[in-house]
Amino acid sequence: MGAKKTPARMCVGCREMKPKNTLIRIVKTPEGDIKTDPTGKLNGRGAYICKASECLKRAQKSGALSRAFGTAIPEEIFTQLEKELSDGGQ
Repeated sequence: MGAKKTPARMCVGCREMKPKNTLIRIVKTPEGDIKTDPTGKLNGRGAYICKASECLKRAQKSGALSRAFGTAIPEEIFTQLEKELSDGGQ
C-alpha cells in the first residue's frame, strides 16, 4: 500500500500551506466562543495558524482571524495564543 497522505492547511498569518499537525487550530464554536483546539476535533469553524509568534502578530495586525470567523476576536484569545506559542512553540 501507498503512504498515507498528510492533510495540509493554510496558515492565516503567513498564508503558506503546511501539514495540519504542525499548525494550531483555532475554532469558533456554534455558541460563538473562540478558543484553541488542541485535539482538532471541536465542532465549529476552524482556522489554522503556525506555531510562530510572527504569524500570530501578522494575523492579528491584518485582521485575518476576524475575517475567517466573521466576528471580532477578543484580545484574551491573542494573549492565550501568545502564551501557548511561548510555552511549546518552535
